[in-house]
Amino acid sequence: MQNGIYTADKVFTGDEWLNNAAIVVKDGYITDLLPKHQLIVPANKHFNCLVPAFIDIQIYGADEKLFSVYQNVEAIDVLYQHCSNNKTQFFLPTIATNTKEVIVNCIDAIKQYWQIGGKGCLGLHIEGPWINAEKRGAHVRELIHQPNLDEVKELVSLGKGVIKMITLAPEVCSKAIIDYLLGENIIVSAGHSNANFEEATASFNNGITTVTHLYNAMSSLQHRELGMVGATFNHRSVMASIIPDGFHVHFEAIKIAKKQMQERLFVITDAVTTTTKGHYQHVLQANKYVCNQVLSGSALTMPKAIYNLVNYCNIELNEALRMCSFYPAKVLGLQNELGKIEKGFKAAIVEW
Repeated sequence: MQNGIYTADKVFTGDEWLNNAAIVVKDGYITDLLPKHQLIVPANKHFNCLVPAFIDIQIYGADEKLFSVYQNVEAIDVLYQHCSNNKTQFFLPTIATNTKEVIVNCIDAIKQYWQIGGKGCLGLHIEGPWINAEKRGAHVRELIHQPNLDEVKELVSLGKGVIKMITLAPEVCSKAIIDYLLGENIIVSAGHSNANFEEATASFNNGITTVTHLYNAMSSLQHRELGMVGATFNHRSVMASIIPDGFHVHFEAIKIAKKQMQERLFVITDAVTTTTKGHYQHVLQANKYVCNQVLSGSALTMPKAIYNLVNYCNIELNEALRMCSFYPAKVLGLQNELGKIEKGFKAAIVEW
């Protein structure tokens, strides 16, 4: 929101609903939140309902501009416009397992996007190639590999300040590699992994804070082999993303995960787009995408995710909104500036 005073019949702060509230914005931040009747000057604009803007930390492209194919500023801007149109003001462009050349080009594109004042992009999420081939899903098997520390250091150096998050399989990467990534302030998320319960739990206790698309492409929960799903449910603090489109995960499974994890579960769209180039030629089929007949991404938006959570998973609207705003902000370490409508927070607010 621009500088000004905004009123609304209802405001969800991230903690509670306020009726007839006023929000004062200056220099991109909320400087006051007060009852509407306390205003001494007229508001600039009135809304019916305002909520914290959504944050999508795993999205690959939009409008036939898959970022790994169109490794340029224009593709990021298309993604920004798509996200903005769906009440998502912040996002991590994501690339699946790919070549070093593609990854570096995407890093450079984000640098250029920032240099020209591009909005919304918080950095790069790299999913793979340091994953387990047995749980690759639609990822290109030939590019999946176990890294050495020198390779990791080189990539991190090239992506300094840009690489925000890396999804990897903890059983494929050494503790030294994971420790190095954590020391570089990169969020390490466990995913596309066949780790057993003990391996997964140890990786969480050693600093991995997040799990990528819970249930999908990971060792499952069995009564004698609890796998990564069981370790995620059982852990006290690790968070996990989930894709509530009805294709990636059964809605009843989301209910179970929510009961187990509560505020540790958050939403990603995992959205891709139609493309006929590159390693991932996504084809839309029945509101989901497939690549070589393998489920490869969603056609989900954050508003649709909230609709699904409320209507099919029996999650209250307040909590569904938090799963798309405050909880992703927490994953990114931005919980003191994004995900709430509160004095001192950024004025990242959308109409609902």
